[in-house]
Amino acid sequence: MTSLDERYEPIAVEDRDDIGSNNSANVPLIEITQACPSRRGLLKGLMASTAAVAASGALPKMVGAAAAEEAAKGPSTLTFTQAPHKIGEGHQVAPGYNADILIRWGDKVIEGAPAFDPMHQTGAAQEKQFGYNCDYIGYQPLPLGSNSSDHGLLGINHEYTTPDLMFTDWYRPPEAGKTEPTERGTTPEETQVELAAHGHTIIEVKKEQGVWRVVENSPYARRITMNTACRISGPAAGHDRMKTNADPTGTEVFGVLNNCAGGKTPWGTIMISEENFNGYFGGGDPANMPEAANYKRYGISAKSRYWWRESVDRFDLAKEPNEPNRFGWMTEYDPYDASSTPVKRTALGRFKHEGATSIVNKDGRVVFYSGDDERFDYLYRFVTAGRYDPANRAANRDLLDSGTLSAAKFNSDGSLEWLPLVHGRGPLTAANGFNSQADVLIETRRAADMVGATPMDRPEDVEPNPVNGRVYVMLTNNTQRKDSQVDAVNPRAANRHGQIVELIPPGGEGAQADHAADRYNWTHVLLAGNPAKPEDKAVYHPASDVWLSSPDNCAFDPRGRLWISTDQGEAQTKNGIPDGMYACDLTGPGRALVKFFFACPIGAEMCGPEFTPDGKTLFVAVQHPSEVLGATVEKPATRWPDFKDGMPPRPSVVVITKQDGGEIGA
Repeated sequence: MTSLDERYEPIAVEDRDDIGSNNSANVPLIEITQACPSRRGLLKGLMASTAAVAASGALPKMVGAAAAEEAAKGPSTLTFTQAPHKIGEGHQVAPGYNADILIRWGDKVIEGAPAFDPMHQTGAAQEKQFGYNCDYIGYQPLPLGSNSSDHGLLGINHEYTTPDLMFTDWYRPPEAGKTEPTERGTTPEETQVELAAHGHTIIEVKKEQGVWRVVENSPYARRITMNTACRISGPAAGHDRMKTNADPTGTEVFGVLNNCAGGKTPWGTIMISEENFNGYFGGGDPANMPEAANYKRYGISAKSRYWWRESVDRFDLAKEPNEPNRFGWMTEYDPYDASSTPVKRTALGRFKHEGATSIVNKDGRVVFYSGDDERFDYLYRFVTAGRYDPANRAANRDLLDSGTLSAAKFNSDGSLEWLPLVHGRGPLTAANGFNSQADVLIETRRAADMVGATPMDRPEDVEPNPVNGRVYVMLTNNTQRKDSQVDAVNPRAANRHGQIVELIPPGGEGAQADHAADRYNWTHVLLAGNPAKPEDKAVYHPASDVWLSSPDNCAFDPRGRLWISTDQGEAQTKNGIPDGMYACDLTGPGRALVKFFFACPIGAEMCGPEFTPDGKTLFVAVQHPSEVLGATVEKPATRWPDFKDGMPPRPSVVVITKQDGGEIGA
């Protein structure tokens, strides 16, 4: 009989995203960019912007300490004093701002939810309580169709659970002949807690007398968990590879899984992403199953990271080999209707979606951008076939079931091509195992491999900027880049820090940009890392006096400035800086002049930045506080945000406002 640790991957890993499963021969961006504008050119451009503003006389003439202070500020339009750039047990925000806890893991969401009791958790209780590890946040104003900035709905993702920080006595003494402690595995009841702690939460929030609060017993309040029935729609719905013993139609599935970032549609619905779904499935002999190649490309093996298959059959590949095909999609739901059924929109492809953010193109079609968060995987775009009807919300209900999914190819001349993933085009034929568009979508990664998409450095959030019409890609890192892959633009071997790429659609700025065009241009905003370490080869505006690592999510304030959240994983301790929120201009002399705004507590990452329409409130998610090596419920690295004995660290949503009531960052 095998022991648990021989059948399951350990929960505590260096970076649960940084695993990699792309063995295609596609040429990486890091090789393609050799002929593009060099790192030296990027640095030269940033220095030129500083010189230009100095020459124009825009910088005041000062002497002594005042001059030094002004020079350090640089030409940024962001006027806040920076937060302390150091790791601590609590969170910190820039002076002059309030950062208040809005909702925590275990807090009441649904009427009748019991008070949170970490020592006596149940699946039934968790179904009504705020879930674990909060990530994406989407704000939708109330009433529907308004631009209200003091009353609305928050849709919040719950990415994954961390059982060693949720349940007591997680580790057992080392087994005979071993030195490391073993993980005991979840009990059936703890598995039910985890199933309910995944998913999504909808809460109603209101600002009264300057203070945000959750509206109790709201008719909009809802939990979407791994036990929630979802409809499958689009080209893959009903396909044989989507059918299971529990669902012989292939059109209904329970739950949304590993929900990372997300997005909003112009018609007021919210998109939930499914990212690292592979770690939940295991068992049997996957290498000899009909889906063997599919499993391998998505990182699915006999060993799973979670223990759910011990008590829930659908996570056992030997019992339900098609169940993984029902995850890895984007799910759309209506936050304004608590009785609506979430819908998995298969036309947007199946991969480890970081999110799916949208913009209405100038011809009325809606364009969605998504990153596949894995080393050497791809950037995607979906363009709807139909056009958005702002006067008829119901007419947009199935807009996401028909359109063109494409993968990005970066060319050596600094341009980008969108390669359609359409059955019957190029290599996407029956001869290569693609018998229909459903096959193309179920195996989106393999389809992108075959058309020649460019492998990227873990593309995470991909967001169109509504002000300038450009698109920004957070590339978080790629620790497996080899020395032989060094190039002039993005040359860092074992890239630990990531970079930010700017995509430039043709047609003009703002609303004139053509997001449905076949070709774009691209450039870089910054190369992350520590400028004090030559080996990092970091590039920012010369006046930047802080540095960041592993950009993850982003948002834009009403002025179009970029706000960057980071996720270093366990590298946080090695780097010696907290994860948190940074901001910079994207235009003018302050482009890429980074300022530090918010610091997460130790072990936590910053997620889900979301502004209200007036730019006076910023919601952020702080997930997995205390997730450092060796931390447990009994001995955490921090007990944020409660700081009470016996209370474990709790992922939470934080609401940030300016003390004078003004615009964030101004």
